Amino acid sequence: MSANPDFVYTPPMSPYLDIIYQDDDIVVVNKASGILSVPGRLPEHQDCLQNRVQRVLPSATIVHRLDMATSGIMIMALNKPAHVAISRQFEQRKTQKQYIARVFGHVKDSEGSVDLPLICDWPNRPKQMVDFESGKKSLTHFRVLSYSDEDASLAGEPISTLVELTPVTGRSHQLRVHMLAIGHPILGDKLYATDDALTMRNRLQLHALTLRLFHPTSEEEITFTAPCPFT
Repeated sequence: MSANPDFVYTPPMSPYLDIIYQDDDIVVVNKASGILSVPGRLPEHQDCLQNRVQRVLPSATIVHRLDMATSGIMIMALNKPAHVAISRQFEQRKTQKQYIARVFGHVKDSEGSVDLPLICDWPNRPKQMVDFESGKKSLTHFRVLSYSDEDASLAGEPISTLVELTPVTGRSHQLRVHMLAIGHPILGDKLYATDDALTMRNRLQLHALTLRLFHPTSEEEITFTAPCPFT
């Protein structure tokens, strides 16, 4: 991975596993920043959320993923019918997700949308990039929650903005690249941020706050929330 050649994988050990909901069909976990969702190719990359959950719930299977540096809500299926039902909801965009991010600078518009097609930046994988010719449609809505203007000036650091992000599509690194594309990279992003935007925080300031979907058995609409650790 040429985009981050000095990467050393040190997944957090406390909490080792944060299960916030479980029944016969699903388990919902609050993923920590810094741990892989699924195992990597190398032996030292085998510690991941999937393997940690399967140690206590062997039938658990991954339905969707979060980037290693992203924290927040992830759902796993505990049987095949549940896996099929939840996967179908993700594919048909029946799930709703909200993220919280702290981005660099003062976002001028109080709300808006970023509609920019994305594709893998192959020479620099796993990075993604905007590509109007070959990229896949990608849409993100954003809403400003607060500004750090006064606090930042007192602390002698650059201004940042806390935003709520709602992805309509689910492309790899979508929120990170869309924020970068409009001039407001997410703080602490080791792949995309530079200078102050990178050094202002020691972790990626991106958190999967809520996930709304229909229960695979009861078909009841349910919402799960994991409090944001950096607000």
